[in-house]
Amino acid sequence: MWVTRVSIARPVFAVMVMFALCVLGVFSYVKLGVEQLPDLNLPIAYVDVLYPGASPQSVEEEITKKIEEALNGIAGVKRITSRSFEGRSQTSVEFNLNANMARGMQDVRDKIAAVQASFPKDAKTPLVLRVNNEASEPVAVIGVLSTTKTHRDVSMLAELQVVKRLQRIDGVAFIKISGNATREVRIDLDQQKLRANALLPADLSNALKSQNQDAPIGLISNAIQDGILRMEGRAKNFLDLNSVVVMQRQSLPITVADLGHLYLRERELDSMARINEQRAVTIEVFKQQDANIVTTGEGIKEALLELQKQIPPDVDVRTISLNSDWVKASLKGVQKTLLEGALLTVAIVLLFLKSWRSTVITGLTLPISVISSFIAVQAFGFTLNFMTMMALSLCIGLLVDDAIVVRENIVRHLAMGKSHMQAALEGTEEIGLAVLATTFAICAVFVPMAFMDGITGRLFFPFGITVVVAVIISLLVSFTLDPMLSSVWAEPPNAKLTHLPVLGFLIQQVDRFMAACHGAYESLIHWIFDDAGWRIGSKMKISHRLFILLIGVLSLLAAVWLSKLVGTEFIPQTDRGLIQITMRLPVGSSLQRSSEKLSQVEALIRAVPEVSTLVTVIGGSDAGFLVGRNQAAINIVLKPKTERQRTQKQIEEELRKITQPVSGIEVAIGLDRPIYIAVLGNDSASLSQFTKEFSDKIKTIPGIVDVDISVKPGLTAYRVKLDDLAMRELGLNAGQVAQTLRAYVNGEVATTWLAGDGEQVQVVLRLPEIDRQHLVQMNKLPVAYTKDGQAIELARVAKIEPTQNPEVIRRQNLMRREAIFASVQGRPAGDVGEDVQTMMKNTMPPEGIYFDLQGSTKDQQDAFSAILSAMLMAILFIYIVLASQFNSFKQPIAIMASLPLALIGVMLALWVTQTTLNLFSMIGMVMLMGLVTKNAILLVDFAIRAREDSVSDQGLPVPGLSRTEALLMAAKVRLRPILMTTLAMIFGMIPLAFAITEGSEQRAPMGQAVIGGVITSSLLTLVVVPVVYCYMDDLSEFLKRLWFGPQKTANQPLQKLK
Repeated sequence: MWVTRVSIARPVFAVMVMFALCVLGVFSYVKLGVEQLPDLNLPIAYVDVLYPGASPQSVEEEITKKIEEALNGIAGVKRITSRSFEGRSQTSVEFNLNANMARGMQDVRDKIAAVQASFPKDAKTPLVLRVNNEASEPVAVIGVLSTTKTHRDVSMLAELQVVKRLQRIDGVAFIKISGNATREVRIDLDQQKLRANALLPADLSNALKSQNQDAPIGLISNAIQDGILRMEGRAKNFLDLNSVVVMQRQSLPITVADLGHLYLRERELDSMARINEQRAVTIEVFKQQDANIVTTGEGIKEALLELQKQIPPDVDVRTISLNSDWVKASLKGVQKTLLEGALLTVAIVLLFLKSWRSTVITGLTLPISVISSFIAVQAFGFTLNFMTMMALSLCIGLLVDDAIVVRENIVRHLAMGKSHMQAALEGTEEIGLAVLATTFAICAVFVPMAFMDGITGRLFFPFGITVVVAVIISLLVSFTLDPMLSSVWAEPPNAKLTHLPVLGFLIQQVDRFMAACHGAYESLIHWIFDDAGWRIGSKMKISHRLFILLIGVLSLLAAVWLSKLVGTEFIPQTDRGLIQITMRLPVGSSLQRSSEKLSQVEALIRAVPEVSTLVTVIGGSDAGFLVGRNQAAINIVLKPKTERQRTQKQIEEELRKITQPVSGIEVAIGLDRPIYIAVLGNDSASLSQFTKEFSDKIKTIPGIVDVDISVKPGLTAYRVKLDDLAMRELGLNAGQVAQTLRAYVNGEVATTWLAGDGEQVQVVLRLPEIDRQHLVQMNKLPVAYTKDGQAIELARVAKIEPTQNPEVIRRQNLMRREAIFASVQGRPAGDVGEDVQTMMKNTMPPEGIYFDLQGSTKDQQDAFSAILSAMLMAILFIYIVLASQFNSFKQPIAIMASLPLALIGVMLALWVTQTTLNLFSMIGMVMLMGLVTKNAILLVDFAIRAREDSVSDQGLPVPGLSRTEALLMAAKVRLRPILMTTLAMIFGMIPLAFAITEGSEQRAPMGQAVIGGVITSSLLTLVVVPVVYCYMDDLSEFLKRLWFGPQKTANQPLQKLK
């Protein structure tokens, strides 16, 4: 290898190159951002349109359908989904992953601008945004509560001090506050006084708007100075609004005070929050898309420490959860795993090579490769996240493999009596091509992983690139620094390590183990290639070679059978110490009724010993999941892992048991429901009926729990049906009647008052609560007046009738959509998903109704399909590398026969550890493809070299060994490096496979799969690959004789094809 010769000739140059890589790596590491997962940047656009007062049906017909039809013509659109609420339309446009989102967003804006002209005049301006995936969950949840202050005082403190301070933190995108009591200036209208003066709420609103305002007048200028003149008409005190003149009657002013009662109060609540059953205000903080989550979290901590010094001592600002702490702890866990794996790997090298010099020379590969890989991480724009750090921890054993093989071969040449320089050159030269092939085989495995399709490809792109770069750098170090140090750093004449108390004993045990392995393996190879066997009948004989081959085949069949027992799922659940319970009460439940019912559930949950904090949010006016006073969510913060005996999944099962007996409430535990089926159609009645029927069938599948459907009754609704004839006779229009009724019932914001603390407080006109509780009262409300001042009541121009009112209308791809959700308990989610799919295939829905499988089951299918495609591509690339290395079309087949031998170990390891076949364990299987071929390459490469004719140092020709002799020699020489690299990989994976740090639930299956696969593949490779090699060699000779006729070769095989 020319690079080896240069390094040995110029040792200072080799050291400086490594030093430069480390310096660049350290600087790159410092500049890296930190986040939980790579930025997937999903191509989704979001359109939000407000249409106040409109029913869901009206919103669907007049807003949503028009938007969908306009957006459907945009190129690259994958799916359009929408939700039509009371007074609101939300539409999401999902593009294909390879779509140009800059162009896509512009197309969406252009289409919305074009269709906006056809919207009703009361519809507000559409809001078009690109979805921020990182804003799906808050980075921090903070509670503000007090046992002495009123809830209004706590709310004001939260809004004016806590929220304002948090908004100034670098990296914070927006803040959502719940359970706060908002101030408003209320004017309770007096119906009798309005009737007496022939006034409507709109008259008061117009008077307040026109008089409660500041206005510029102009510039006063003279020869000496200029000045600005302006009118200040805004009320300084909210009571000043009482004196606003609404009209003049018989030269007497009619003021606001004459028409209603004005006072400062709390706005009527639409949500309520509690922390550990105590009334509180909750604040959710969301970070910007590219912000460093750890830096943002530290900023939040600093801000809260500052606030603690500023706020009164009887107010508690409490951090409920901080996602950045979990991310930081998870990354620290990966770093700890990486360090532990490195130390165990180096320990294996020390025990086998019995020299601290050899250990240092080999071990230097680890830090140099890991640190240098940060250069590529930073250059590709990656961050320090779960995937990049897991890639480094996973390839700890890989990084030292090349160095182990090179150093072991150099030591072997030293034992032949060669000088250090000669041993370094010839030892590296001899093994160089084999090491190059093994490294390129590993790269061939991980490169396709970096270019998988779909979300899985985007998720694992940083993973694949990081592994490939780290492995290539380790190869460079193995060919430069290691031989250079071996040539200048001489081994001492006698090893002192064997005389140390504990270490010496361990080294002796390793030597005994290796001697036993050498003896057993040599005997096994002799046994395999002897002429004995077992006869079956008179004509059939099973040779030892065929028997070994059958064992390999049976191991593959056993692995396939075990895969059914292991089960599948998409991603293992992580024990983050956070559980969310969503609850739904009967439709129409008041906020007070919902609060009382939730108190029963809170008391049951508080009895669970592992529960630390409860955060309850009841109702909400946002457009998200919680809409309506009959819905609630309880966020449960568990005690740290070290302080509890049960896992999060076990606690969830306990919570499911204790909440089931509570009557009148629907409970669902966990936000991640792996079963999600969309049911599409155009007939809403048959769609709802079929969804209910199919959800009942799904409940019969074992493992299905918490089945929920989107078909929900809405609030009891009534429609105001206008009398067209009466409206025309009286000269009224629908908009005027609707505006007046809305002001009476829902209230109308007439103007705002600037409070002393700078808050803009709304001034709301509304009837007192006692005057708007029954339909009879609605009929008597005046909606207009005749010319002589007589009131025109609603009953005169309209009648109120009951009507249907769906809570929300969902649509997908221009059709109505209903959905079925379900959680899984007691069985792997993938197995349950397969049963659900089978039921879907066996169910014939009515005409015009279709299934659309989504959720984790669909994600699992896409991910597994992408990984299998990557595996097939990796197999092809491995064959290309091996065929190029050995200059043969048939020898790679013998080496690649080792690939399926790892499956039995993977399945056994997953079955023993009660782990499923999931996304991460499959990544471990992909990695095994490179590892198992590595051992086979070392074995077959030496055998091929041993069979070739050579020239001795004296210039005499040396005939090659026979095939059996070559395999026996390969078994003797290559067993030690194979066992060293295998044990180094196993011990390097042990911290990953059995870690109990944050996020270890997802990393462990990968390590477990690698350990199980490495053990069985190494054992089977040592015996199966030589057998397959012989069969392929015999087949080649047979084909040559068949094609060219009988001929003598210099190296005739000893065995015939059996």
